[in-house]
Amino acid sequence: MSTPSPAALPIRRLTPLDLSACADLSENRGWPREEHKWGLLLTAGTGYGIDDPDGGLVSACVVTSYGPREHPALGAIGMMLVAERHARRGVGRRLMRHVVAELGTTPLTLHATPYGRPLYEELGFKTTGRAEMVCGHFTPGGPEPEATTRAATAEDLPAILRLDEEVFGTDRTHMITRLPAFADQLRVAEEDGRIIGYAAAWPNMDNHVVGPLIARDTETAKALIASLAAHTGRVLRTDIDVRHEELLAWVKERGLASIAFNAVMTYGLAELPGDWTRRFAPLTVAAG
Repeated sequence: MSTPSPAALPIRRLTPLDLSACADLSENRGWPREEHKWGLLLTAGTGYGIDDPDGGLVSACVVTSYGPREHPALGAIGMMLVAERHARRGVGRRLMRHVVAELGTTPLTLHATPYGRPLYEELGFKTTGRAEMVCGHFTPGGPEPEATTRAATAEDLPAILRLDEEVFGTDRTHMITRLPAFADQLRVAEEDGRIIGYAAAWPNMDNHVVGPLIARDTETAKALIASLAAHTGRVLRTDIDVRHEELLAWVKERGLASIAFNAVMTYGLAELPGDWTRRFAPLTVAAG
C-alpha cells in the first residue's frame, strides 16, 4: 500500500497528550521546542493537527478564543507548523482553511513571519499592524521610571482581569488566570492603591519572555520592564507594537536588540479591539 498524501489525511483536535509531538514538530522546523508554551496553548486553546502515518505530526496549529464561550469575540491563531518533509505541498493551506471554517464568523488574528504572510494573505487575512521582536540582557541606566511596581498577589487578580479586558477589548480570563502558574514573575504598577498596569515574565528555553505588558502609559511600561529585569538574570525577549516608538528606543538603549518584525494580521475585522495605546506587548505572539 502506498502512503496516503498528507492532503488526504484527516485533521483532528490536539490535546495536552500531544505536547511532545508538537515540540518535536517545532524542532523539526528549526524552532526551539518551547514545551512550556505548548503546554499553555494546548490547555487554554484548541489545537488542530494532522497525524503522520509514520509517527509524529505532519502539521499543527493552535487557536486561542476570547470572549463568550458560545460566541467568541476573537480567535488568535499561532504555532502554525508543517514538518519539513511535507512542506510546500499545500498542507498548511489545507489546515488553515479548516481552522478558518471551524471558527465560522469569529474574527481572527495572528502574527505572521515574512515567510508565512503570503499564505495568510491568500486566505483573506489583512495586515493591520507590526510588532518588533527585541531580545538581550537588560542593563539598567538613566533616570529610573517613576511608576511604583510590586509583585502581584492573589488579591490583585480581579483588578488585573478588569484592566486586561478594558485594554485587550475582550475577556481572556481563562488565559490570564493561568499566568501565576505559567509565569516566573507577575508584577503590577499602581498609583494611589489602583492598578495602572501589569506584566509577566515567563520562561521560554534560556530566556524570559515579557508579556502580556499592559500599562497606562510608556513610563509605566518602562517601570514594569525594569522591575521584571531586576528579578531575573536571563536574557529578556518581547514583541512590542511598533507604534510604541519611545518604548522601543528605550529598551534598545538598555541592551535589547531587534531580531525580527512580524506582521499583525486580522480576518473578519478591520483592526484589533481594545486600546492599543495601553497594549505594549502580547502574552505570546502565538496567543495574542
